[in-house]
Amino acid sequence: MELSKKLGAEFFGTFWLVLGGTGTAVLAGGGVGTLGISLAFGLTVLTMIYAVGSISGGHFNPAVSFGLWAGGRFPGKDLLPYIIAQVIGALAASAVLYFIVSGKAGFELTEGSLASNGYGEHSPGGYSYMSGLIMEVIMTFMFLFIILGATHKNAPKGFAGIAIGLALTLIHLISIPATNTSVNPARSTGPALFEGGIALSQLWFFWVMPILGALLAGFVFKWFEGKKEAE
Repeated sequence: MELSKKLGAEFFGTFWLVLGGTGTAVLAGGGVGTLGISLAFGLTVLTMIYAVGSISGGHFNPAVSFGLWAGGRFPGKDLLPYIIAQVIGALAASAVLYFIVSGKAGFELTEGSLASNGYGEHSPGGYSYMSGLIMEVIMTFMFLFIILGATHKNAPKGFAGIAIGLALTLIHLISIPATNTSVNPARSTGPALFEGGIALSQLWFFWVMPILGALLAGFVFKWFEGKKEAE
């Protein structure tokens, strides 16, 4: 498959993930609550894995790309192009969401208006920097561990999207109160660049911690395999 087509798939997959997930949080969060928001994020990934996963592998997340690389499943030469496509997709989704919500009378763009991630004073539940660090590293580690297992050559065929979508749903159920759930640097970047302020000043955290967790998962799963899986 041509790289341009893979990048297009990553753009649309990440666009749908961010628009569907943060859109639910912003537009319907008061009605559907944490469970509904968690399901929205899980469903976006599940649906796009089946829609375009056969084209790009269905990463939609820089941390996933790094984790798959660490696990020997993804070539390093494609890391930067994938990440760029993912971030552009996230920015496009946040732009669309911003234009939608700005159409409501009295709307003002403030902290959290687009469902940005945060710790400390920007944490939904007031959780500390260290709490957020542990949460983001462990949740991303488990997410990648599940992805690597569900997509392994010996795993049941055709069910990876379900396992991955449900995993992301569970991750959100656990971690929304702590950090509003990132585990995805692109998802964090879109809202932060529009909101500015504290969301933007904390954005580095939601690149470093998810990628750290993903790399650890990739290396650990590769150890379990004992050798690099044949590409």
